[in-house]
Amino acid sequence: MTVDAGHDIGAGGAGRPQSLGTAAARNLATTTKSAPQMQGISSRWLLRMLPWVNVAGGTYRVNRRLSHAVGRGRVGFAQTADRFRVVPPTLRELPLLRGFDDEDVLAAIADRFAQRAFAPGEVIAEAGRPADEVYLVAHGKINKLGDGKYGDRKVVGVLADGDHFGDETLTEDDGRWAYSATASTAGTLMVLTRRAFRSLVEQSPELLVQIAQFLAGAQRSTNRHGEAEIELSSGHEGEIDLPNTYVDYELAPREYELSVAQTVLRVHSRVADLYNEPMNQIEQQLKLTVEALRERQEHELVNNPEFGLLHNADHGQRIHTHHGPPTPDDMDELLSRRRDTTLLLAHPRTIAAFGRECGKRGLYPDAIDLQGTRATTWRGVPVLPCDKIPIQDGHISSVLAMRLGESNQGVIGLHQIGLPDEFEPSLSVRFMGIDEKAIISYLVSAYYSAAVLVPDALGVLENVEIARPSD
Repeated sequence: MTVDAGHDIGAGGAGRPQSLGTAAARNLATTTKSAPQMQGISSRWLLRMLPWVNVAGGTYRVNRRLSHAVGRGRVGFAQTADRFRVVPPTLRELPLLRGFDDEDVLAAIADRFAQRAFAPGEVIAEAGRPADEVYLVAHGKINKLGDGKYGDRKVVGVLADGDHFGDETLTEDDGRWAYSATASTAGTLMVLTRRAFRSLVEQSPELLVQIAQFLAGAQRSTNRHGEAEIELSSGHEGEIDLPNTYVDYELAPREYELSVAQTVLRVHSRVADLYNEPMNQIEQQLKLTVEALRERQEHELVNNPEFGLLHNADHGQRIHTHHGPPTPDDMDELLSRRRDTTLLLAHPRTIAAFGRECGKRGLYPDAIDLQGTRATTWRGVPVLPCDKIPIQDGHISSVLAMRLGESNQGVIGLHQIGLPDEFEPSLSVRFMGIDEKAIISYLVSAYYSAAVLVPDALGVLENVEIARPSD
């Protein structure tokens, strides 16, 4: 190195570097690298908590005791601008029309419903007054009110989109409302009067037969779950004739077939040959592909129309929030619908909204250590995040409550282990060859489904408002 004695080395020349730059130094050094990162990886609590049952034949059959369906599902509506029309086949959710096959008659009944708007606070039905109309809630929310033990008014139920009430009045000449119905929001009703229904019945002998069959079937001995009763005797003395009984089963039980999520992973052979240090390229590509498949798997388990949990919850296990946000009262009612609730599943924004409601009341939910993570609980039940639960209109979501386990008559995950070229349980990676462009292909497949063993194993709190209040 040559040193110029006529210059001050310490001061340095203007704009001249005084040491080796990092760009040049990297030519002589090996950088420390991270593995490829992916933003789309979530906690996937549903996949982690579900008990997985091996389905060797690809299909899982749920055998149940025979039950007698009595309707009480939700009626559907077609909307054009601000006008609603009842979708005729969904009228079978009214108990009197359960199983009715004549599409023309159902269409005629649907045409006789008249649209009526209601305002917040409006009394739609009053306890003790004559009942002669059927109400279908097309939009909005209505509270069912009853008298408490000491004469105070109590909310005994909440009705919202698709719910119905008053159908029992169609066959009662002197029926009276056993409760009051008061609107908590503005909305729209579809109304059918008893007179309009009776005029149609007189024109349709088939409908008369259907009503007679339903009334006869209503006398069948069932328990509170609608299952065929098992005749027993208890508390007796002496030698009495004991009842004879047997347990009847469903003749056509539901079967769940394994669903599949697949993709073809493609890697150029040049990349696999030359750029495998310090990390194996195919291994890293496969790792991120599997993560994406698992994310899709959890999304399907929540949202798939055939087996997704949001679509397979029994209508009797669906409840609405009383006021909009998820309050402790709403969570308590959701938990009360089943025994041994294992977990609550909600979108992270819904959990934050629930936390705000608890804070307003001075409540602070406990937290537990769950698989190395601190999880919020309510009444001892973990409240776990799941970003696959949709948010509608930017501020409406749902909360799932589940009892888990095959031995506990709960919700279970279905998969098949021991697949050819299995990479993870029920996930296979099959080599598909190298094409004429030297591209290596792998078929990556994941097989899965979910089953609800009995209706009360799964419940949903619907129409949960999660928007923050304006300041």
